[in-house]
Amino acid sequence: MLLNQISQRVLQGAIEVHRSLGPGLLESAYRECLAYELGKMGLFVEREKPMPIIYKEVKLDHGYRMDLLVEKKVVIELKTVEELTDVHLAQTLTYLKLGHFHLGLLINFHVTLLKNGVRRVVNPIFKPSDQL
Repeated sequence: MLLNQISQRVLQGAIEVHRSLGPGLLESAYRECLAYELGKMGLFVEREKPMPIIYKEVKLDHGYRMDLLVEKKVVIELKTVEELTDVHLAQTLTYLKLGHFHLGLLINFHVTLLKNGVRRVVNPIFKPSDQL
């Protein structure tokens, strides 16, 4: 499945979750509900996927975890904050770089209209031309 197809399905699932629950819950509730929706669509979803840091030859299990990794290709970072900031964007981009992924979605569920809480994040370093 292509990256854009995966991201479209993730957004469909996120919209369904947001319509059903609205804003105001904890990030963990949205993560579990979104994972459920994506699983119903037949997508492979990993929750709280560990993200080690490789520094030169040293692997550091520092405790970073991606909220969701879909089809082993698309990073999903979920937030429930008043406003997305550059720090949230940097966190998502860091996961993309560390994991050698091309596409991520930063989704903030603490909004009235979900489309206002979605940021598509692209890793400019890793470009799988056959995956778009």
